[in-house]
Amino acid sequence: MVIGVPKESFPGERRVALVPAAIPNLTKAGFEVVIEADAGLSAGYPDADYVSKGAKIVAERAEVFRAADVVVQVLCHGSNDRTGAADLPLLRSGQILVGFLRPLGAVETVQQVAATGVTAFSIEMMPRTTRAQSMDALSSMATVAGYKAVVLAANTLPRLFPMLTTAAGTITPSRVFVIGAGVAGLQAIATARRLGAVASAYDLRPAVKEQVQSVGGRFIELPIVAQDAQDARGYAKAQDEAFYQRQKELLGKVVAESDVVIAAAVVPGRKPPVLVTREMLHKMAAGSVIVDLAAERGGNCEVTRAGEIVAENNVTVIGYINLASMLPYHASQLYARNVSAFLLHLVRDGQLHLDAEDEIARETLITQGGEIVNARVREFFKLPALNS
Repeated sequence: MVIGVPKESFPGERRVALVPAAIPNLTKAGFEVVIEADAGLSAGYPDADYVSKGAKIVAERAEVFRAADVVVQVLCHGSNDRTGAADLPLLRSGQILVGFLRPLGAVETVQQVAATGVTAFSIEMMPRTTRAQSMDALSSMATVAGYKAVVLAANTLPRLFPMLTTAAGTITPSRVFVIGAGVAGLQAIATARRLGAVASAYDLRPAVKEQVQSVGGRFIELPIVAQDAQDARGYAKAQDEAFYQRQKELLGKVVAESDVVIAAAVVPGRKPPVLVTREMLHKMAAGSVIVDLAAERGGNCEVTRAGEIVAENNVTVIGYINLASMLPYHASQLYARNVSAFLLHLVRDGQLHLDAEDEIARETLITQGGEIVNARVREFFKLPALNS
């Protein structure tokens, strides 16, 4: 069975789906690996490194798709809303596609993937279980993004992060406030603490309090309680507008006292809630920084513009998207480990094994035989149930 790795085509995307170090385990399992020329160069992996590990380099993108039984990408059509559609004519019926597909984004996009006949697996739908932990690419990329968010903030903030005692006097530490203590948020807290800042965090899920404290953060508790705060996968669930309004009122004081706010409150398949209003931003000290990790889907800050830096009332709001791509060497390394573990789980003796009792395969399988077959996706888009 041949794995094909095309070069990522999303503008500015520097990651690659497989790194050279991942290839020996795959070839040992019976796979052949074909890489598009220079696919890993932007991430720091030249073609020669792939060849030395047993991969074959091909010059043309179409040739990768023709040769591959399994196509592995970082951003497939769906998550790549700029150039991903150009790959649809290159896909064929029965081929396996693995990558980020954003299956809860737009039903038309998922239907376009299904129409090619590919058996498509969406890596971001991986169940959050111990068994699937080594395949959880969403968490891996969130870890990178959380780290990078704090580094961007530290580079932008006109203050030092750590407390310093000098001959000229003592400098107080910066205050970093993280909204949303998921994987990205927890990594942001840990990174801020390593840089010497005082870090605190809020999440509508009370269960994450111990996790925040375990990485050195102070958990902010508000006198409101979310109803049914998290889903079965551990992600935050959307609340009604009355809850978010009260939440914003209570968060305002904490935001105003913070030098840096890292906004990382994302609800899968939903528009992120606006938790930092323009009014709240105007109460922050001059020079403060907000990094909005939810920018791509609308943002947690009212003034955020996706892909841009906005300055308002002397506060800088960073709305960069795809932060993991800013650290492509290690982001690709982590992603390659996740995808390799997933492929070795799915394919045995050169054949794809789909077991209806296997939660990993069942939850990630999105399209097969020209149909959207994932129950969660069909329910989300209110599609009729498939006949058994």
